[in-house]
Amino acid sequence: MIDLTPPATLFPAGPRPSRARIITQLVACLWLVLACGLLLADIALAQGHARAQSEFPVATDAKLEQSGDVVRLTMALSRPVEVSASVLTGPDRVVIDMPSINFQVQPAAARKSAGVVGAYRFGLFTADKARIIIDLAQPAIVVRAESRPVRGGFGELVIELRRATRAEFQAAAAASARDPEAAAPIAVPARPAGETRQTIVIDPGHGGIDPGAVVASIAEKAVVLAFGAKLKEQLEVSGRYRVLMTREDDRFVPLAERVGIARAAGADLFISIHADSLAQAQEVRGATVYMGSERATDAEAARLAAKENQADSVAGLETSEDTQDVAGILMDLAKRETRTFSAIFARNLVEKLGGSVKMHKVPLRSAGFRVLSAPDVPSVLIELGYMSSPKDAELLNSAQWRAQAVAAVATAVEGYFVSARAPVGKAVENRR
Repeated sequence: MIDLTPPATLFPAGPRPSRARIITQLVACLWLVLACGLLLADIALAQGHARAQSEFPVATDAKLEQSGDVVRLTMALSRPVEVSASVLTGPDRVVIDMPSINFQVQPAAARKSAGVVGAYRFGLFTADKARIIIDLAQPAIVVRAESRPVRGGFGELVIELRRATRAEFQAAAAASARDPEAAAPIAVPARPAGETRQTIVIDPGHGGIDPGAVVASIAEKAVVLAFGAKLKEQLEVSGRYRVLMTREDDRFVPLAERVGIARAAGADLFISIHADSLAQAQEVRGATVYMGSERATDAEAARLAAKENQADSVAGLETSEDTQDVAGILMDLAKRETRTFSAIFARNLVEKLGGSVKMHKVPLRSAGFRVLSAPDVPSVLIELGYMSSPKDAELLNSAQWRAQAVAAVATAVEGYFVSARAPVGKAVENRR
């Protein structure tokens, strides 16, 4: 805050001031004018920021209602926006795209069902696009998708779905344009010429429209982003690593793009960060480290991989890779060198984490995670704990625990590059 109290020399008492005192008074007056100017500038900046915030569309008061074969989803908007709708299969869902929206809607509202709607979710999809995904309990088609103006300059989002036959639904899905975001090019800074530092890519799971596990209004996407940001900060302190993140804010990144970021950056190590949840087993807790493989080590690892591999579907994307394609990539992942480096880091990670945080009773596992499918980048996935465990949930949201776990991971990274002596830029060299 600027001190506007004028200097004592501004209004001196006594005889006629000397030339030096007059100059001092003039300087004081100029200081007062400058201070006032700075204050006015601060006020103008604050007002400008407030105006910018008010210009961002806000969504509130979501309602889901059924009338006969029609289900209507409405949201109050601060102003009308452009809306587009499409229908996707596998699983059956409706995708509503809009410009960036500030959703001030309670998450509990999205878990309601009505007629053909099983549930819905909302959030940022890209930096300039928001998305609503409506999961269908039965085949349905979109009969209305618009944002109409209402009194006072406000808007109302109206989405109406009508129950349909399977044939009608499949025809609507075929007519929907393929999502352009699925084929968007990856903009990743390549390894600079002469770069001698190891490149590490940190991948906070989920994001944007895909919240991941949600327990007591705490979303996995926020927990892992906070951990990833802290880990990046810790690794960069030494100056030995070039660290990139697949996402640095609350946005969605497709699975294939996460892998592509690591490969395009010439990553020497890829670390994906998640937090699991088991609704029926709150006593299960502890961190687990996963490697990619064609076959899962156990049923629990297979379950988790299947769930994480559905991230694109959760965000309303069609999965372009079929089972054969994924199997082929995972077979490439089994190349001896990459698999060896991944295993070295995974074992080192289990050892270092185990000395600092609670580990799962089976701390090292493997399964067919799509996000670990880069054939030329050593990759691991860390499940920090179980959000369904009250104790783990408390720790996952603790800054003290986060700092402790981050330090352990950073130590494991250091140990890996010392013991494994992985060559810098191996991912780039393997593609030449």
